[in-house]
Amino acid sequence: MSRIQNAVIASVKTALGWVPAQWLPGGTPDPLLARRAAIGRQDSRLDGPAKVRGEARFAAEVVMEGLCYAALVHAVVTRGRISRLDTTTAEAAPGVLLVLTHRNMPRISTLALIGVTDLSAVGNSSLPILQDPEVRYNGQIVAAVVAETQAQADHAASLIEIDYAAEPARTHFDRAKAEARTPPSILIEKNHVSVGDAEGELRRAAFKVDNLYCTPAQNHNAIELHGLTVAWEGESVVVHDATQMIAPSARALAKLFGLKKDRVRVLSPYVGGGFGGKGMWDHQVVAVAAARLVGRPLRLMLTREGVYRSVGGRSRSEQRVAIGADSDGRFTALLHTGYSIMPPYGACPEQYSLCTRALYRSNSFEILQRHLDLDIVPNTYMRAPGEAIGTFSLESAVDELAHAMGIDPIELRRRNEPERHPIHHAPFSQRAMTEAFAMGAERFGWARRSPDPGRQQDGEWRIGMGCAAGSFPYARMPGANVRLTLREDGSATIASSAQEMGMGTATVQVQHAADRLGLPVEAISFEMGDSALPAAPMAGGSSQTVSLAAAITAASDKLIAEMLRLAGNDSPLAGLRAGEVHLADAGIVCSDDPARHESFRSILARAARDEVVVTAAGSAPLEMLKFAMHSSSAIFCEVRVSAVTGEVRVDRLLGSFDCGTILNPKTAASQFRGGMIMGLGLALTEETLFDPRSGRVMNPTLADYHIPVHLDIPDIDVIWTGIPDPRSPLGARGIGEIGITGVAAAVANAVFNATGKRIRDLPITLDKLL
Repeated sequence: MSRIQNAVIASVKTALGWVPAQWLPGGTPDPLLARRAAIGRQDSRLDGPAKVRGEARFAAEVVMEGLCYAALVHAVVTRGRISRLDTTTAEAAPGVLLVLTHRNMPRISTLALIGVTDLSAVGNSSLPILQDPEVRYNGQIVAAVVAETQAQADHAASLIEIDYAAEPARTHFDRAKAEARTPPSILIEKNHVSVGDAEGELRRAAFKVDNLYCTPAQNHNAIELHGLTVAWEGESVVVHDATQMIAPSARALAKLFGLKKDRVRVLSPYVGGGFGGKGMWDHQVVAVAAARLVGRPLRLMLTREGVYRSVGGRSRSEQRVAIGADSDGRFTALLHTGYSIMPPYGACPEQYSLCTRALYRSNSFEILQRHLDLDIVPNTYMRAPGEAIGTFSLESAVDELAHAMGIDPIELRRRNEPERHPIHHAPFSQRAMTEAFAMGAERFGWARRSPDPGRQQDGEWRIGMGCAAGSFPYARMPGANVRLTLREDGSATIASSAQEMGMGTATVQVQHAADRLGLPVEAISFEMGDSALPAAPMAGGSSQTVSLAAAITAASDKLIAEMLRLAGNDSPLAGLRAGEVHLADAGIVCSDDPARHESFRSILARAARDEVVVTAAGSAPLEMLKFAMHSSSAIFCEVRVSAVTGEVRVDRLLGSFDCGTILNPKTAASQFRGGMIMGLGLALTEETLFDPRSGRVMNPTLADYHIPVHLDIPDIDVIWTGIPDPRSPLGARGIGEIGITGVAAAVANAVFNATGKRIRDLPITLDKLL
């Protein structure tokens, strides 16, 4: 974003500050909360039986006649040009149908980068895709082979001979700092925030901490590898893709290949995990081009190593966090600055400073992020991008200050709890962080914690407890559309191109639609995962649930108006306006006089209609610009650390969350636990290792890149306040990413409580504790 865009957003926020809340979306609490029945129930996921029976077909499992297979070749240098390319042997190999390189790749433009100024954009990289002999990072796709079988394609790919004219490359994190860029914005927030004289307040503070915290690069490891199955028919193409951006992907592919929008159909009814990594990357574009050239259906699935080579992950970071406090523990200075990697051709700013803006009040602030330009696969969004690593740094520093002052860490946080947003002073829509900590502390047994490190032991094991706060901003995406079909038999269907990546989207929205329409859950069906349906935005930023909820609410309002029109003067509803009724008991009822009711079946029969169809979009998400809206977490952890080997074992982990209405406790608990497990990976095991000499990932397999497994994970307890947010649809806020925030800091703080050793460099491996 530019400085002009900063000014525009600031002006909009200022203007909305003067607008009465009741004039805006979320101005009054959703009335459905007072009469909900299905919402809040522990319904099982609707897609569960199909997945258990093996009937759910993922993108790389779609059966097509005449299917051929593709394999990719990745560059082995970081910068340079292809000086010699010999595909003769590969082309002559058994079963080979096509060898695709920059020489015969169709001429296409670059993808528009994902960003808040263009929510239809899907690009994670703006680099050319097989358009020239240039190599811009190690792992870049430089060729593809299409053959009758996967084995033939893989073999032929190994026969391609490539020589490179290598050029100097930027691969060193520390060396790049001298030329770091300072972007004007981080997402929709101004980057540089300076309130008061933070450095001066820090020098004068009675108590202070000032340290560097380092977090490593990380890679995406969804259980389903990135893959797609493509079939052209004339000038139309169908793409079965593992994507969290269905409708935007269809628009992007149409633009790239010069097609009308209705000529591209993207289907993705099931995705085996996305976490921010399943946007549009080079391999999808290459596969679509190759399928067109061979004139047959084609399948391309990345290997695990291929994901590491050509799909970005979380950026490495170095963060300075400094906190000054007076003798009562009130913050007088809060500084959060640092470096992360974001090449000019990348899209993700790794917004680690955003949590610091919202969690605590302080007399002064100094916040600034700088970006380093390295020649690597562009980093991308990865569950709670920025917040996951930002809370590690901030919450470690808070714990250090609490220890230095001899104050309980929860009490120090309570003393600095803000009443309004600390930076732009907007009112919180709803915030119960203090309550979440109180609930969690009681449930976890925090009172048993010794404030003195190393006091609790069990043989060789040193035992400690730690806690940390987390924050993730509320987001509701504009452009969420649904089609609502109500039938004469009392059934209804909600249709949207929305994504299902394992979080229970269809399940929760069916529960919502049942309560909104006054129908039983069994009467509702949800169609999704198809770009031919009304467009929904990408699933990201924990935004999809409320975005769809707003669209379903708008559609139900349109349905009421249409049904009242059809009811006519012979109905007990005659003379009533849309604002005077609601949907209940499979019909329409007067809100002030429940005796005035007529069923859907009766209205449609009298109007001689089999069904009514309405399409609607959610309202503009102005609430997120007027109010400070955040999901919050209070994470508690107990560890044991071996004094002999340095091994860390997590014995207990508890998350206490404040995220508004919990729409389905069963699916919500799964989301929270999944995020917390990824937080354990961030804390203890995960690290992408780059060779600084070549810019090459050195551990591109699950044998060398360690993610948590069952034996690493303790019983995880999750609780929540359940307080509805009066400004959001259904009173809900996002839950998909808040689970990971705060976990790494809670583990690190527990390790300190057990050993007296403060680890500021993730992951916390045994060599750092010996």
